[in-house]
Amino acid sequence: MGMRFEELDVWKRATRLSVATYRQLATLKDYGFKDQITRASLSIPSNIAEGFERLSQKECVTFLSYAKGSCGELRTQVHVGMEIGYIERELGKGWLKDTEEISLMLGALIRTKKGFTKQ
Repeated sequence: MGMRFEELDVWKRATRLSVATYRQLATLKDYGFKDQITRASLSIPSNIAEGFERLSQKECVTFLSYAKGSCGELRTQVHVGMEIGYIERELGKGWLKDTEEISLMLGALIRTKKGFTKQ
């Protein structure tokens, strides 16, 4: 039996970041922006979970790659949100740091998983 996704530090961090974006932007009236950024933030831990529930390492890596891609999407949206005044600068800087670190963690996890996959 492999590790459960709930035990992964990267999943825990991504989940906390998603909760933070939902809470922080709960009253934002720009529903298009709010929908995009919360979807991106939710996509990160969701794809980690989906990857870990897959039966093959190759499928797992695919979903971890989606999660990593969503990190880049979220990072872009945080930059835009800061520029247009939706996200307070210090909070945004913290989220940017979180997305960068989560992305690095995902990259390392992908490399580890690929090490066990026949290419």
